[in-house]
Amino acid sequence: MPFCPYYYSYFRQSSAYSYIRVFHAAPDAPAVDVYANNAVIVSNIKFKGFSQYIKVPQGRYKIRVFKRGTKNNPLIERDMIVPENKILTLAAVGIMPNLELKTIEDTLEPLRRGRSKVRFIHLSPDAPAVDITLPNGDVIFKNVSYKEITGYREIRPGSYNLQVRAAGTDQKVLLLPNTRFGPNKFYTIYAVGLVNREPKLQVVMPLDGNTYLKF
Repeated sequence: MPFCPYYYSYFRQSSAYSYIRVFHAAPDAPAVDVYANNAVIVSNIKFKGFSQYIKVPQGRYKIRVFKRGTKNNPLIERDMIVPENKILTLAAVGIMPNLELKTIEDTLEPLRRGRSKVRFIHLSPDAPAVDITLPNGDVIFKNVSYKEITGYREIRPGSYNLQVRAAGTDQKVLLLPNTRFGPNKFYTIYAVGLVNREPKLQVVMPLDGNTYLKF
C-alpha cells in the first residue's frame, strides 16, 4: 500500500496541522518510498501514483525519497517547513538523476455553488510550453511552461474535449476527449511523461483536497 498509517506514532501530536500527499511525476524514476524525519509516510509509490492526503503537524521536516525498499543514496533530499492550515502536494519531478520535490498548494478559495474549478500544472520535462484549449481554439490556459502552475479557473460542470497544443500554435500535442468535471469540486490537470520517449506524454487529473478537507 502506498500509504503508511503507522507513521503517526513517530510524530508529536499538535493542534496546528496541515495535509500533504505525495505524487510520483518523475517518468524514468523507479517506485519509491518517502520518509519524513526518518519515518516512512508513503511506500512503493509508482509513476503517476498519488498517496492519500496525510494529516501532519506543522513544523520542520526532512523529506527523503528512496528507491523502493532501500534507505541509502536518496533520490531526493529536502528540508521544508509545513505551515498550519495548508493542503499540499509534494511532487517528485525531473529526469534521473536530476530529481527534485516540487510543493504544490491546493489553495483554499471560494467556489460558487454548482460550479467547478480546474487548473493545469506542466510536469513533462521535455515538452514545450503549451496551451490548453477547446477544439475551436478557445484557450483555457495559455503558454504554460515546465513546472509552471496556473491558477484555478471556474468552469461549468460537464464533459469537455480538451486539447494540449504547443503554445501559440495549432499543433496538437495531446488530445483529452470527454474530460469530465463534477459540480462543487476542485481539479488539477497534471501533464506528465515524455514527448520523445517512453512513458509517453499523458495527463492525470485527481480530485484536489480543497474539495473536501476541512480545518
